[in-house]
Amino acid sequence: MLLGLLLVLVVAGWLAFRLPPFGGRFEGARLARMQSSPQWHGGRFENSPPQDRRYHLWRTWQLYRQGQRREPGFEVPVIPIDARRLQAPPEPGLRASWLGHATVLLEIDGLRVLTDPVLSDHASPFPVGVKRLHASPLPLAALAGIDAVVVSHDHYDHLDMPTVRQLAGQDTHFYVGLGIGAHLERWGVRADHIHEMDWWESQSLKGVTIHCTPARHYSGRRAMDNSTLWSSWRLQGPRHSAYYSGDTGYAPHLAAIRERLGDVDLAMMKVGAYGETWLDIHMDPESAVKSHVDLGGRALLPVHWATFNLSYHDWEEPILRTLAAAQPAGVDVITPRPGETYEYGRPFANTAWYAATPRR
Repeated sequence: MLLGLLLVLVVAGWLAFRLPPFGGRFEGARLARMQSSPQWHGGRFENSPPQDRRYHLWRTWQLYRQGQRREPGFEVPVIPIDARRLQAPPEPGLRASWLGHATVLLEIDGLRVLTDPVLSDHASPFPVGVKRLHASPLPLAALAGIDAVVVSHDHYDHLDMPTVRQLAGQDTHFYVGLGIGAHLERWGVRADHIHEMDWWESQSLKGVTIHCTPARHYSGRRAMDNSTLWSSWRLQGPRHSAYYSGDTGYAPHLAAIRERLGDVDLAMMKVGAYGETWLDIHMDPESAVKSHVDLGGRALLPVHWATFNLSYHDWEEPILRTLAAAQPAGVDVITPRPGETYEYGRPFANTAWYAATPRR
């Protein structure tokens, strides 16, 4: 009886992992290219030097139970994106609208880009589990007019199947690390609109060069198996530049990016979802500010906080620590509300909208 139940559970799990949200299979020419990458070692992608694989589960559980206030105690102010804005080509210049977590609507020198597209209500393979803590400034059904998407890695809070499918029938190009194209193909994206890249490779679209740059993280849609390549992204237009960190730990790759590609106007830097057992692959706010300095960034837009309950720190702690670290370093931090648009080179009035949480 017990053996039969175990067999049923194994078969059910095997069938579940074959469902579309878990992505595609790596085979043929795609797999051969993955295996030829300098980042591929022992049947998987690896950081250099290799990451600490001790996950410290017991210590993480202890930290998670320390009573942090991981959700806002008020309704987060959201500025809706006017869908009509997406029906016309972007104007010249550099603008960024943070849509929550790691998703940014970026307009750079006439190119409209979306970073790590997640507009669904849940950061999970199915519509249950980790739920948004505020509404999306742009409803999924209104998503249109995106020239390019850059994807840092394939975890559910960074790559969302419904959002990809919304864009699949449009003329949107996807720039992703090696292997991630298998997921996109299964979700209906045209093969000629999928651009799988290794670190330090670049391609151009509408006059903007899109550089795939290093990061220090991990990947896996079905398991933490490093089956696809994680990346950061550097965009260089004729007049402006931008950088998106993706998920990463602090490492020398930031200085290396600056050395190869120069300073950057706007850095969209991960500041949230960290802890003492994760710092090898999830940098804290102080490391994010240091990374911004290493990168030669001019304006810092903090991302990867406020939208999903994914860590064991207070909800507003990432932005407070970022601002505290930025002041002595002379770093210009932009703190827009979700959906609010920042335009580089123009004055922006920061508001402490995140400080409405009742204090202990």
